[in-house]
Amino acid sequence: MLLRLEHLSGVDNARNYPPEMIKELEQMLLAGGSASPDPRRKHFYDLENRDRTFFIHISPITGRVLLLAVWLRPSCAVDLTDQDEASLHCTA
Repeated sequence: MLLRLEHLSGVDNARNYPPEMIKELEQMLLAGGSASPDPRRKHFYDLENRDRTFFIHISPITGRVLLLAVWLRPSCAVDLTDQDEASLHCTA
C-alpha cells in the first residue's frame, strides 16, 4: 500500500535517531512510500525505502508520527563467513 500524509503534524523520535533519518522519514511520508500495516496493531506501519524500514505509529487523534525503530532491509546482509573480513552485500 502507498502511505502518504497530506499534512505532517510532526515526528516524535522515541529512540533519538539522527536528524537525517527523521528528515528522510518526513520526506517519505509527505511524498508517499511503500507501507505495510501491522496485522495485529492498528495505526502501526512498516514504511520502506531503498535500504531501510521505518516502524512507525500514526496517532489517530493528533496525527503525529512516532518513530519506534529503523533497520536495514533484508536485501542488505553482513557476510561473516570469512573471519578476517566482514563485508556488506546489498542487492537493489
